Amino acid sequence: MLETGIKGTRTVTVNEENTAKAMGSGTLEVFATPALIALMEETCWRSVANELEEGSGTVGTLLEIKHTAPTPVGMKVTCESTLTEVDGRRLVFEVIARDAKGVVGEGMHERFVIQNEKFQVKANAKLI
Repeated sequence: MLETGIKGTRTVTVNEENTAKAMGSGTLEVFATPALIALMEETCWRSVANELEEGSGTVGTLLEIKHTAPTPVGMKVTCESTLTEVDGRRLVFEVIARDAKGVVGEGMHERFVIQNEKFQVKANAKLI
């Protein structure tokens, strides 16, 4: 059952593939903002996945974050999420990411609970 307070944690190591230079979001070899966003989304969806009915999932619909500090190649970034609001199918999470030196990003992420098969059929219908 989905209730506020559910927490999640994920850690990644900054490497050549998730830098701004490699991901096209800049020219520097630091943790890319798109990689930070992906880490935050993954932390959130994984934190509630086991609480959902079989065949259900979540999709991201809103993300408001600040990427406040760079993290160089070789350092780890850990994201922590907390489910702060459950409003029907709408889920709101607070997210914060840190490296060994402190906070590198934080904000809010919204997801909606969906039926996986139904959602995929709807998406695939765009191809017709």
